[in-house]
Amino acid sequence: MKTAGLHHITAVTRDPQTNIDFYQQVLGQRLVKTTINFDDPGTYHLYYGDYTGIPGTAMTFFGWLRSVQGKVGIGETQAVAYTIPQNSLSFWNARLKQLGFSPMHVESRFGQEVIPFIDPEGMRLELITDENLPHIEPWQGSPIPQEHELRGFYGVSLWLDEVETTTRILTDVLGYESGGQEGDRYRFSVPGNAPGRVVDLVHKPNTAAGIFGASSVHHIAFRASSDEHQLEIQQQVRKMGIQATQVIERHYFRSVYFRTPGGVLFEIATDQPGFTVDESAENLGQTLVLPPWLEPRREAIEANLPAIRRSFPIEVTS
Repeated sequence: MKTAGLHHITAVTRDPQTNIDFYQQVLGQRLVKTTINFDDPGTYHLYYGDYTGIPGTAMTFFGWLRSVQGKVGIGETQAVAYTIPQNSLSFWNARLKQLGFSPMHVESRFGQEVIPFIDPEGMRLELITDENLPHIEPWQGSPIPQEHELRGFYGVSLWLDEVETTTRILTDVLGYESGGQEGDRYRFSVPGNAPGRVVDLVHKPNTAAGIFGASSVHHIAFRASSDEHQLEIQQQVRKMGIQATQVIERHYFRSVYFRTPGGVLFEIATDQPGFTVDESAENLGQTLVLPPWLEPRREAIEANLPAIRRSFPIEVTS
């Protein structure tokens, strides 16, 4: 059974407020969940996406305040790409320049136009034009006009010393299909119209290891349509000789993790139950929510977290 593509992507920030300001106010992504890292309850875990953060739109950040500055290297996610409509290229180029995030020269990749730029902490982001726009749930409070809103993830680029083992995982286990090669870049995608359908493997032999820290991608998560599908993937991975965790309850989804031979941490996450399991859709992200097993520790947890401002006066860009 094939995955439908990416579920979410998780990276590191050492400045939660700057992170919120950028992803919500510059990129127009809704803060759909303000919670904590379940494995490190003294730190924020922030989630951004479309109106309800459907799979394929959710960009998440661990708020590790004492992180060193990250530097991308081999065995890591080098870039995160969002989909934009084909007629939105000039809008986004102008917006990024106006707000001080100087976009790099527009690239052409597999027949599509790509705007590369850097977020406030150094992570490479890309906006990729696509005529096959995925369906998302628009956020009416976005500062971005609806016709130019991001349409969820396009995909990710992974830097690898060798691409063969990760190719086998993508094709034999996750159901990705080869989309061709351009130079040192190998494209893989899943059929359909869900956001987050593309994974690019970039062959970078003899490239140095990176420094993990702020701006680094911690892991990328792929969608499992059901608990049974998740267990099927887990068993297939183990048959390849790769260690995979047991199922871990994450409250908004259930997760299985494994590190690929190329070094990238993969997660398999269920679509259900989603972010409205503990908040109404209209109130997502506006208060600190804790899973039931951490609720008794709320007072101590809140005392350790830095104050953040979640809401802004919204002024839609024309």
